[in-house]
Amino acid sequence: MPTAGLAQKAKPVAAKPTATTTVAKPQAAPYEIPITVKTLANGMQIIVLPDSSVPLVTVELAVRNGSFTEPPELNGLSHLYEHMFFKTNRATQLFRCEKVRFGNPQMFRQFGCDAIVRLKPEIGDPSYFEQIDELGIVNNASTREEVVNFYFTTTTPNLTPAMRFIRDAARFPAFDEEDLTTEREAVLAELERNMSQPGYYLNQAMLERLFYKYPTRKSPGGTRETVSAATTEKMRLIQSRYYVPNNSALIVTGDVKPDEIFAQAEKLFGDWPKADDPFIKFPLVEHPPLTKSEGVIVSQPVQSILIMVGWQGPSIGKDDAGTYAADVFSFILRQPNSRFQRALVDSGLAAGADLGYYTQRNVGPIQSSLATTPDKAKAAVKALYTEIAQFDKPDYFTDEELDNAKALLEADDLFGREKLSEYAHTLSFWWSTTGIDYFRGYHKNLRATTRADISKYVKTYIQNKPHIGLALISPEQQAIAKLTPEDLIGGKQ
Repeated sequence: MPTAGLAQKAKPVAAKPTATTTVAKPQAAPYEIPITVKTLANGMQIIVLPDSSVPLVTVELAVRNGSFTEPPELNGLSHLYEHMFFKTNRATQLFRCEKVRFGNPQMFRQFGCDAIVRLKPEIGDPSYFEQIDELGIVNNASTREEVVNFYFTTTTPNLTPAMRFIRDAARFPAFDEEDLTTEREAVLAELERNMSQPGYYLNQAMLERLFYKYPTRKSPGGTRETVSAATTEKMRLIQSRYYVPNNSALIVTGDVKPDEIFAQAEKLFGDWPKADDPFIKFPLVEHPPLTKSEGVIVSQPVQSILIMVGWQGPSIGKDDAGTYAADVFSFILRQPNSRFQRALVDSGLAAGADLGYYTQRNVGPIQSSLATTPDKAKAAVKALYTEIAQFDKPDYFTDEELDNAKALLEADDLFGREKLSEYAHTLSFWWSTTGIDYFRGYHKNLRATTRADISKYVKTYIQNKPHIGLALISPEQQAIAKLTPEDLIGGKQ
């Protein structure tokens, strides 16, 4: 759930800032992200970001999968597939079979090893499993709307076993029925935990209205019904559609040499057969635009009121300039001394306020949120819409705020590279959602963002556009606040 930024004590402001007419100070050229990329003949991209300051490496597989690929009957199954990734695969079965081949013929037959050992020429030597639990390898994964990623972080000498395991798990899954039963229950338990949180219902209310025709495409968690009905056949369906080299990227960060990674990747992944482009065979849906604004009260036992307003924002590939303007403008509004924060937080109307855009290939949402109290709720919502109406005014932010936002966004990315194990996930997200070329030019295009770009973004996606207004509020608070659906959308539309 997008969270309102906590109130921060602002420095005293002598006067309301206005747009300055002075020429902005010259800025240094945007830095180049030192990544090296190679595309294998089968279409798989290998992305390497070296840094030898610490002898650690992260090996990550990113796949363009997630809820944006899921019709209702498959909703949540990309997440379940993520859980299955680290379970039994054909390489682990081969390892077990070789262990019992000569010492326990009965178990060899019980495991069905006759068929499995015939895969050895394709899989290779599985003996690295002898030490896999002793290598200090940390593995994890995540599922989002437009990417699923799997990763290992380990010490440099263990790079090859980590790459081998990623390869074996991606190419040779076994989809063991016992594993599926266990992981299906684990995913259902996650859903139950999420549904115990009031914010879950606020998010669902937003998704079901903002993306009203295809809400499952924006909901990675899925539902109890779809997850409970998951089968190994459905897992194989997801694998056959999306787990192919030309829909995948291998990201390696840390104490590595790009040429060596490329050579290993060619050896391990180069013979993975290329498949049809899944997004040609199974095109993404087109989310229809909102036709009207809607206000909804979401009643939950919460202590404070959270207001959320959502719009459909720009899509990568359709309006790239709008995505850059969205990032810069959102950053300006989040700063403690911005007009937005002074009007909502410093005024005492809200404990926190935020506006942000979530970069997506398939319609990124714009959401504004604020936390307030029952006695101030109506005034806070009115003040929010008053600010929205002023977003396109020349004096809404200064030239200095604009320049600072672009420089600080770049600095944030630099600080993110301090921990390359985490930055690998950033690379996965951008590769899947926007493509590596967009990411390479990100900072340069941020620097080029102008007032006119921001004004166009605001007028195209926010001001006077259909939107969804929600209030997460308890019945007791609502008795005091008396918010109406009209209040939540800024009055009669």
